[in-house]
Amino acid sequence: MKLTNPGTVPVYTISGANTSRPLPDWLARRRKRSLKNDPEYTNRVELLQDFEFEEASQCVRVSEDGEWVMSTGTYKPQIHVHNLSQLSLSFARHTTSLNETFVLIGSGYEKSLHLQTDRKLEFHTPMGCHHEVRLPRYGRDLLYDRFSGEALIPAAGLDSEKRTGEVFRLNLELGRFMKSYEVDVGEDEDGAGLQGSIGVGCVNVAAQAEGSHGLLSFGTSIGTVEFWDPRSKSRVAVLGGHEGQVTALDFSPSGLSLATGTSTGMVQIFDLRRPVPLLRKDQGYGYAIKNLIHLTTSSHEKKILSADKKIIKIWDEETGDPWTSIEPIVDLNHVAHVKGSGMLLTANEGKQMHSFFIPQLGPAPRWCAFLDNMVEEMAEDTNMETYDNYKFLTMAELKSLSMDHLIGKTNLLRPYMHGYFVASKLYEQARLIANPYVWEEERAKRIKEKVEKERSSRIRGNKKVKVNQKLADKILKKQERREVVDTKAGLLGDDRFGKLFEDEDFAVDEKSKEFRALNPSTTVPAKDDAYAQREKKAKAFRDDSDASSDDENSEDDVIRSANPRGYDDVIMKVSSSNQASGPTKDTALGSRMQKNGRAERTNNKDIVGEKSVTFVPQSKKKQAEEEEPAAPTKRSDSRRNASMNTFRRL
Repeated sequence: MKLTNPGTVPVYTISGANTSRPLPDWLARRRKRSLKNDPEYTNRVELLQDFEFEEASQCVRVSEDGEWVMSTGTYKPQIHVHNLSQLSLSFARHTTSLNETFVLIGSGYEKSLHLQTDRKLEFHTPMGCHHEVRLPRYGRDLLYDRFSGEALIPAAGLDSEKRTGEVFRLNLELGRFMKSYEVDVGEDEDGAGLQGSIGVGCVNVAAQAEGSHGLLSFGTSIGTVEFWDPRSKSRVAVLGGHEGQVTALDFSPSGLSLATGTSTGMVQIFDLRRPVPLLRKDQGYGYAIKNLIHLTTSSHEKKILSADKKIIKIWDEETGDPWTSIEPIVDLNHVAHVKGSGMLLTANEGKQMHSFFIPQLGPAPRWCAFLDNMVEEMAEDTNMETYDNYKFLTMAELKSLSMDHLIGKTNLLRPYMHGYFVASKLYEQARLIANPYVWEEERAKRIKEKVEKERSSRIRGNKKVKVNQKLADKILKKQERREVVDTKAGLLGDDRFGKLFEDEDFAVDEKSKEFRALNPSTTVPAKDDAYAQREKKAKAFRDDSDASSDDENSEDDVIRSANPRGYDDVIMKVSSSNQASGPTKDTALGSRMQKNGRAERTNNKDIVGEKSVTFVPQSKKKQAEEEEPAAPTKRSDSRRNASMNTFRRL
């Protein structure tokens, strides 16, 4: 399914050469397995099974009950009948000669008349060809008159006696030919009127106003249309003024107007009460008009469908304004409209027959109602563009950019309707030259987009979990440098670790010794009981140690300096001395800080600082003899000795 005419009135190609690639018979079996990997083949919409012929199709018609489609084609000459309720081919039948056109008698496919190219008229039933009738001359068209039960066959050539054209009448009830309608088609040279020469006059087409007054109309090769009354078998009126031969006729549903098409591609609409055309419309290609159909849209607007072998155009009946058009890649032979819907079926020169769907013309037929849903899904795609690398500019916009001198000199400008498609790179360069400040605006825009992109990349993803929220945030924080933060990556997206963030038994205890040993920099917001008790002891100690020496700090300073994070067991102290000799003193880390902001001067005037250390190499034996153990300092039991801390006992 492909959108072939995007615009205000979209047209969807359901089947045909535009949507699927035909495969040769000798390659079909070999590539049957590989077709599953072909996206063009797998995404196809097969509206009807085997809706195709070996070479080309000639005519297609839909039964009145809307249940059957009959089509004829070649080669070999054959007839196809499709059952629409089953979307499949019911049967195929071969004939001995090519088919010119056919009509369905009745509401179904059971009875049909087929005009063959070898001057035969065949009667077909579901069992096969029922009867054949030989025609005096070659037939050009076929019409069934339901009021009188007669088959009307406009023929080529002139009558040998009256030198007029003929429309043969075959009465199906009596089974014999009746007196023909004598139509004026001009004169021919003597002796060539029986079968007709190359330029002999003929009756090309016939039409009848079935739903109203029932008049018959016959288009001739001399550009006239004759109206006959089937009740009195007499000519009523003659309509002239056509350029070329009349090749298509169609009455309106009311029967008051008639649409005519000529061999020069001109379409005219006449009111039966006036000989002057109400509207003239040129098809544009100069080919003969093959079909004319009066249509009514879903919004009750009256339209005219005109088709030649190149294009199908639908335009307004009153104003002639174009509504939409369909231009397939193959030549057209016949167009059929499914009544009460927006479906068009075509017989064409290609292998596959085409089917088009116009949603604004009407809904999809009931046998393919799924097309409405598919069209709605395709209509939601608003980014659909005809040209990705081109921008459409009008003539005024080209002049404003000083690009009008390039028209006709480069393929970067492609004319289309009232403007041109310009290559995107050329348009950007011309826009920058015409307006230099555009570059600064574009640069500021790109810088802003880059900053926004970097800012969005720094935003961390958030994911709420029941247990271990800090662990989840820590995992997501590692993805800050990525463009996209995945909240389901790693442990967060692995089902094996799902209970880690859901079950409270797996909650991480941040107050445990093991956690603090592995994460020493983690701050615990709440104070535990041991720390509160230690604070209480430190306060009591400060009241008893007002008279202590200045070298030593209070227990509160010792605790605050050596235990800043509130650990229970570990209190760091250092044993040091500023004197060169004498007993060593154990002091806390806080006592090493300068009190007045200046370093104390030692006995050596050349050295400035708190302490100087000199290393003299000596033997281990001599060093052991000179060293004497220092006498421990006695302290009160109420005060803790810094030398008896955990590190000294190691």
